[in-house]
Amino acid sequence: MLHTFQQPVIAAQGFYVKPRTIGFAAYLSASAAHLRLVRQLTALTLREAGVDAGMCDNVQLVASELIGNSVRACGDHVPLVVEVDAGPAGVWVKVHDPDADRLPERSAMPLDDDVAESGRGLGLVDYLAPGWQVRVTPLGKQLVCWLPLRPR
Repeated sequence: MLHTFQQPVIAAQGFYVKPRTIGFAAYLSASAAHLRLVRQLTALTLREAGVDAGMCDNVQLVASELIGNSVRACGDHVPLVVEVDAGPAGVWVKVHDPDADRLPERSAMPLDDDVAESGRGLGLVDYLAPGWQVRVTPLGKQLVCWLPLRPR
């Protein structure tokens, strides 16, 4: 059962979080430390909302892959907005970066391809959040994913 809660605003250099009813929007400069904070905040937010551990892991993985994709496209310390919002039927994950010219594409590469050393990230996103989308915005692009909750 999902419930609402209040979390404090978190602010540090290059990292600002605005709480939502059941989620958050994090405004950050991409770095390994900020990725860890987003993963921790995602887990805390979803656990407090009653989301099971497996789903929390999947949402963290999708958020990490989308952030990594933005860093590969735009470079280290790119300004990002990461949104995680839970509802009774699932969790939305959105990552916004400033480069609308580099749009990710779905790959035909299978996830079990032993030869590939990279390029599996969006394949994992396809598996966990089928139907993800890329939206071009006035400020860049936003990757949007929906992860449906599994019945218990």
